[in-house]
Amino acid sequence: MSGSLQSFEQLEALPPATFKKLYQEPCTTLALFRRMLPNLAKSIVMAMLYQDDPVPMSFINAWVKPTSRREKEMALGKLRRLCITSEKNQKLTLDATFKASFREALTGGSRSFGTPCTTEDKHPVTVEYLDNYATAQWEAILHYMVGTESERKPSEGVMRLLVAGGLMEKRSRRAEITQAGFSFLLQDANTQVWTLLLQYLSMAASLRMDHVEILHFFMLLGSLDLGQAYSKAGLTPTQLNMLEDLRDYGIVYQRKSSSDRYYPTRLATTLTSESAALRTVQQGFDAAMSQSGQGFIVVETNYRLYAYTSSPLQISLLAFFARLSQRYPNLVTGKISRQSIRQAIRMGITASQIIDYLTVNAHPQLRKNTPVLPPTVVDQIRLWQIEGERMKATPGSLIRDFSTERDYRETLNYAEELGVLLWRNDQKRWFFVSRHEQIADFIAQRARAQAAKAQGRA
Repeated sequence: MSGSLQSFEQLEALPPATFKKLYQEPCTTLALFRRMLPNLAKSIVMAMLYQDDPVPMSFINAWVKPTSRREKEMALGKLRRLCITSEKNQKLTLDATFKASFREALTGGSRSFGTPCTTEDKHPVTVEYLDNYATAQWEAILHYMVGTESERKPSEGVMRLLVAGGLMEKRSRRAEITQAGFSFLLQDANTQVWTLLLQYLSMAASLRMDHVEILHFFMLLGSLDLGQAYSKAGLTPTQLNMLEDLRDYGIVYQRKSSSDRYYPTRLATTLTSESAALRTVQQGFDAAMSQSGQGFIVVETNYRLYAYTSSPLQISLLAFFARLSQRYPNLVTGKISRQSIRQAIRMGITASQIIDYLTVNAHPQLRKNTPVLPPTVVDQIRLWQIEGERMKATPGSLIRDFSTERDYRETLNYAEELGVLLWRNDQKRWFFVSRHEQIADFIAQRARAQAAKAQGRA
């Protein structure tokens, strides 16, 4: 699940003007509130939602226990980066556009959550049919990536998106999977969908589409009901063009392109689901893709692996990190070894991804155990990864050039409280952080406070 949340965090880089446009749609405010805000940030928003005046920061501080300063700063930082709140003169203000739209979303007075069809479909579409359709469309993409034979072949648009996203690259006659593609295959379906959709968003300019309308439609789909037919009336030209592409991904279903209605599939309705709900539907979709309706992998303490599946896709995925030895009509056997794990790591697959994949697809008999996988196997997979790690690159920012020791110490302590401090050099007054946005806000606030203090003395 973390992967999908990381995908959502890429949206934080959007400019303030874009957020202003996004917040004009109630369904977008609700989606961002549900998926992108930590619990404390949600509480702050709800406390301010029906306040007409800005809220003094002293009130915010009083709402939070002194021992939770780190959580408070992270919540406020998230709200600032998403342009939901702004701070001036030690007062916090909720963005007016966000406030109005979010109120409308909560009270049910909005029509931005899709227009259900009032006429009955001559050929009713069931949830089971939608699940089978989404599974078939999505599996066609995954089959193409691993190079297995499949009755369906992705559209040209899907193939271009895979190449543009760095998941595949063109070599000789056909495209071949990349290291990023290998990692993509072992992620959960929701994370995979968001990965492709965000790549689709980045191509908005070349597709001559409005990226704000694209995001609106993504959020809209996440708020719709599975099994309900929705009218195309009211969709913008950009969103109508998107329907054809989203059909190729299995995110929406239309009987034909000229149809006046569309159905969101499970891949669409879980786009903006909360983590707790998402876990249940994710298990349902993964079960459908495994063909067995339940977990199918058994791992023993001697590293032997048994997979009760006949799916060429699942067998190809297992071959990335296990040495398969025998294959029967509905069973594949193999072994996890140092060599197979190191080979997977060289492809860009991490030990955590392998462990998560084995856990999610564990056989019901294995799920009776606590923990699900044998601890010796889990620990050994992690150790095999560590063996090859001589140096680890960590993205972040170097903070330096402090004018006084006091400025350095207070900013350093703040970074440590937030849990973003990775390295420090007290002699040079340098330190390295994993995220710089809140540190930059802290430094700017200190500078303004010092300037105001100096002006008062003058």
